[in-house]
Amino acid sequence: MERPRLKKGLGQHHLRHPGLCRPLIDFLSPAGDRVVEVGPGGGVLTEALLAADARVTAWELDLAWAFTVARRLNSPDLKIVVGDALEVPWELLPDGIKIAGNLPYNVATHLLDAMLEAGGRLRRLGVLVQLEVAERIVAEPGSKAYGALSVLTRARAEARLLGRVRAGSFVPPPKVESAFVGLTPRADRLTGECWIELRRLVHAAFGQRRKTLRNALSARWPRDEVADAIATVGVEADARAEQLPLEVFVSLSDRLRSV
Repeated sequence: MERPRLKKGLGQHHLRHPGLCRPLIDFLSPAGDRVVEVGPGGGVLTEALLAADARVTAWELDLAWAFTVARRLNSPDLKIVVGDALEVPWELLPDGIKIAGNLPYNVATHLLDAMLEAGGRLRRLGVLVQLEVAERIVAEPGSKAYGALSVLTRARAEARLLGRVRAGSFVPPPKVESAFVGLTPRADRLTGECWIELRRLVHAAFGQRRKTLRNALSARWPRDEVADAIATVGVEADARAEQLPLEVFVSLSDRLRSV
């Protein structure tokens, strides 16, 4: 079967064979479940999901590849929607949905953010992203990769690295390595105004990494109020954002919310 050409502008890097997806399949345990797949591309992950007895709804932006995958796999358990995954109404999906996908590098964090906004409707998310992004997602306080993405992901989900994927495992090979990440939404995730304020504080805290937390936050809140909040939660005056766990950011957000 003749295959469509790959479009560089869409960040298309397709996996070579289904065996590469084993870490993701093991994490999702998709047998009998409805799985929403983002960007099936050549259908390698789709094939692995179907082989694991999942019922797959795949969102593919490229019409030619959507048609090719549908014809090649020809499965009653596969439904392909031609559309942009950035426009998927994740918050309207039925409860209990699982998500899988080889996320395009240029929109991976935007997609992940949108997915996690759906919160408790999602049971598990298994995604393939650039290794650097994966390391930032699962980074611990005090590590070089720890930042706003680490904190905000942790506020909504438990995340773990499932395995690395070499550049040569894709067609065409990207210039960087990738990794599978598994995420399980937290039952106690923040929502509403609490989430909005936490996100605002975390971005301010990491917006100027060379500054102390007090100086970084003082760009948005009164310096005296920031100093009082930091002292109240038991943080040293010269502490920096990359040293602090999620719980400290939540406490600071609570104290500065009304300022």
